[in-house]
Amino acid sequence: MLLFIRYTCFALILLVVACQSKHDARTIISQAIDAHGGDAYQNKRIEFDFRQFHLVLDHKNDRFRYERTHKDSSGATIREVLTNTNFSRFRNGQRQTLDTAQTGKYSRAVNSIAYFVLLPFKLNDPAVLADYVGESQIDGQTYDKIRVRFRVEGGGKDYQDTFFYWFNRQTHTMDYLAYSEGGPRFRKAINPQTVGGIRFQDYINYKGDEHDTVSVGNYDQKYQAHQLAELSRIEQKYIRVTELP
Repeated sequence: MLLFIRYTCFALILLVVACQSKHDARTIISQAIDAHGGDAYQNKRIEFDFRQFHLVLDHKNDRFRYERTHKDSSGATIREVLTNTNFSRFRNGQRQTLDTAQTGKYSRAVNSIAYFVLLPFKLNDPAVLADYVGESQIDGQTYDKIRVRFRVEGGGKDYQDTFFYWFNRQTHTMDYLAYSEGGPRFRKAINPQTVGGIRFQDYINYKGDEHDTVSVGNYDQKYQAHQLAELSRIEQKYIRVTELP
């Protein structure tokens, strides 16, 4: 009898641990990072075109360098460089003097493009606070919904932002995401392609009502009910991935 009780308690403990692991946000994110490339993100240079911009994203160990170039309305070449420690902007090779507001505006613009392209890899950042929200059904597939916020320290100027991600329980891929900063948005991943061992995705960008009081965390339901209007397409072109020396 005593042996049976011990076995039953042990089995229950294993069941609880298994359930916690299944619904652990960090575990789900780790599985997604592996599904999208895992170690292939490390020590790589990623280049691509996004709209009128050309981006070069370097990741080496814990250091990063993001560079964005384009032509302004006068035809001048603008080059912006964001690293772990600073931001610089050049016009026709001449470094510009920027005030605090300009530095914040331009650096956030560069970081935003890099952030979305590098998802879900960027969710491994120490500043990320991830919580399991629940199970969701979208287009006949089962998803784990994760809410992501950021620590004040290391979270950047947008540490108060809140994002939601939907991870396919079968493939572990990140197929949907939503956020409210800058207007409520819901994105659906399309056109997946693997370059250099990394999965890249384009997105259909849907918008919600600016006055909508419903949390974007419930936009999976609005999407299913066809209550979100397509706003734009987020596409990366001419993607190249090379090893960093």
